[in-house]
Amino acid sequence: MMQIGIDKMGLFTPNTYLDLVMLANARGVDPDKFTIGIGQDQMAIAPLSQDSVTMGVNAALDLLDGENRDNISLLVLGTESGIDQSKAGALYIQRLLGLQNARAFEIKEACYGATAGLMTAYDYVTAHPDQKALVIGSDIARYGLETPGEVTQGAGAVAMLVSAQPRLMVLEPQTTVHSADVQDFWRPNYSKEAFARGKYSTEQYIDFFQKTWADYRNTTDRTIADFKALCFHLPYTKMGLKALRTILPEATEAQQADLLARYQESTLYSRQIGNIYTGSLYLGLMSLLEQSQQLQAGDRIGLFSYGSGAISEFFTAILQPNFETQLAAQKHADLLAKRQQLTMAEYETQFQTELPEDGSAFEIDLTVDPSPVVLTRMKEHERIYEVLTQAVKP
Repeated sequence: MMQIGIDKMGLFTPNTYLDLVMLANARGVDPDKFTIGIGQDQMAIAPLSQDSVTMGVNAALDLLDGENRDNISLLVLGTESGIDQSKAGALYIQRLLGLQNARAFEIKEACYGATAGLMTAYDYVTAHPDQKALVIGSDIARYGLETPGEVTQGAGAVAMLVSAQPRLMVLEPQTTVHSADVQDFWRPNYSKEAFARGKYSTEQYIDFFQKTWADYRNTTDRTIADFKALCFHLPYTKMGLKALRTILPEATEAQQADLLARYQESTLYSRQIGNIYTGSLYLGLMSLLEQSQQLQAGDRIGLFSYGSGAISEFFTAILQPNFETQLAAQKHADLLAKRQQLTMAEYETQFQTELPEDGSAFEIDLTVDPSPVVLTRMKEHERIYEVLTQAVKP
């Protein structure tokens, strides 16, 4: 029987971050409100040289070899940090990765975009089992200085290679979806920062989870006992925990302890990177897979995706034999460890520095960015990207 799923995953986050205890002290807030109440320790801060295109490329680099590059015929970018109202960021990514003749497009639906891409890739590879798909979730979360949402900012990208007979995890075909026109989070074209009704959005998130979970149980006859772990979209790490706690009474005490332990493992990367919108669920999944010592082949993992506005989907995956060989825990640990901590002054300056919007020429300072692929300058309304490493072979 042909199976479709995720063969490999890649991660990227910018080279600079802000410590949230420092942010709390600067804003006159008890640090425990951020580190315990919100569940965040650090947040990645993107320099001008990184955007949804460059971060997506940098996340995908490790997934490509000669065979993969030749067989990828679908490339989907999920993002709500798009760089153009018309041209898809996926087309820049395709060129920078040296891919040829792939269907390449961009999906927008808040934080659900990468999941929409993953489901599209599942269907595509099912119809074309000799081909592969590359799905990327890449975003910069911005809420503005000294706003309630400031602590839930972040930046990064996750890339997923979808194939037949995947070596990492098989996606099961049963999924449940709930969607409705909800005004919990949005960003009008005229605004660089998002608007959010935080408490209301959390309520919708939990309600949508409960609906998709109930539908899943009813349509599959599975119970919470069938799951080794549950992963959630994580705009901040306490949000998923609030949803998980609503169904924990369905499990035995021992199962509850295991699910809570796996949940904490899934939050370790998010605590250091912050909110990456479309990639947040998959950042949590990668954290679980690379940090847990309790997973084994055959384990079922549940995944809850939520995009404000709002749409949610609950779906599942089964870990494959020797799935550990598809992971890169040490590389990702090094990526996080080598980042540079910003001072408050540096953070605020970097946050407020913007690219020109009048078409004028602009050169970007690359001294703080050692990334393989960067945005180098603006020229006549065009973004100029460069590959600074031989890791990418056009």
